[in-house]
Amino acid sequence: MNPIKNKKDLQSLIDDLRNSAFNYLDKYSTSKQQLRIYLLKKFSKKNDLKINRGELLNLIDIVMKSLESNNLINDEFYSYSKSKVFLRRGYSLNKIRYSLAKKGVEQKYISGTISKIEENNSNTDFYSALKICYKRKIGPCRAESNREIFYKKDMGVLARSGFSYEISKKILSLPKPEFKKLYKLV
Repeated sequence: MNPIKNKKDLQSLIDDLRNSAFNYLDKYSTSKQQLRIYLLKKFSKKNDLKINRGELLNLIDIVMKSLESNNLINDEFYSYSKSKVFLRRGYSLNKIRYSLAKKGVEQKYISGTISKIEENNSNTDFYSALKICYKRKIGPCRAESNREIFYKKDMGVLARSGFSYEISKKILSLPKPEFKKLYKLV
């Protein structure tokens, strides 16, 4: 049942939803879930709308399907491009997986993206851990006198970044000259 009795009002609401979606997509790269949440928040705050939340979600889904059919929203592409950005920042594969899931990307796209990354690059977590150590000035980037003192703290930083114990241990045990050689390869 549609509480908007006038078809012009319904069409203007759909046009407003579509225009808001276009404006948001012009500014940001987004997943379907993020765009859906944005539109829901924006239009549920408007006081002049006499429409309930369920019907608003149905209208948003209609707009989302039209955007998806025109390839303006594609979660598979979003997942792959966002994971490349995360890799450049030094994220581990676990952290990439978590971040994409948090953005609302479906699990099948996340697993496909992770498998593509693993096919293209071997030891991605190792090189990402090198980037984190360099960026945070931990492990081999510390002065030799302080490395022993801050070992547990550095392990914690790498663990919170999503790296396994073996990779963290391997990175933190690297001598400084070897670390510099490996970092130049990255």
